[in-house]
Amino acid sequence: MTPVLVTKFLGPPKIVRESEVRGPQVGIVTGLAWTETGGETLQIEVNTMGGKGKLQLTGQLGDVMKESAHAAFTYIRSHCESLGIAADFQDNTDIHIHIPEGSIPKDGPSAGVAMCIALMSAVSKRPVRSNVAMTGEITLRGRVLAIGGLKEKVLAALRAGVKTVLFPRANEKDLADIPDYVTKRLELIPVAHMDEVYVHVFKDKSKTAPRQSKPARSNHRQNGKRSALTSVK
Repeated sequence: MTPVLVTKFLGPPKIVRESEVRGPQVGIVTGLAWTETGGETLQIEVNTMGGKGKLQLTGQLGDVMKESAHAAFTYIRSHCESLGIAADFQDNTDIHIHIPEGSIPKDGPSAGVAMCIALMSAVSKRPVRSNVAMTGEITLRGRVLAIGGLKEKVLAALRAGVKTVLFPRANEKDLADIPDYVTKRLELIPVAHMDEVYVHVFKDKSKTAPRQSKPARSNHRQNGKRSALTSVK
């Protein structure tokens, strides 16, 4: 049976996959989420602009996800020196974090690592590799905590053409549930702290923390409205 015949007998697809971001991008990171219908990729976008330190969150995010964003922001602010970021960057900069498909509620803590990297990238103007996806809860001290739904998230990464997935070291036990054909096609890297994440995500593959440049100051969509909660658990 060909794709044409599938459409003929079953009708137009209910799920339309959006084109993935190609090439390294500043402030754009691929996160991973669990939903009732399986795993999803999340494009987390961060923009910076002149302002007074305001942090804005959009994309119909739940309370837990908002808390993860604030935790990531606090981690960056408290580690500016080691991250090579100006200590007063927030004094004249507003930051906007957005996760597209705003009509779909999203919640859970496991986008913390992805939001932290997106924030670092936007502030330091350092591009992030587009073929890397990540999942993990972040603490104020930069520890990466366990998440749920690793199998579904890894499958979503494979469907999206991702080559490398960073996941919490505490979830290594869950690798036994992932089929061999998936683990052979993906590089699955366990991490326990944000210090272990940098080397794998930035375009220049530096083993050091990101450096701030001189300041001038995944997914698919249903045909129709989707109301299912995306759980970044």
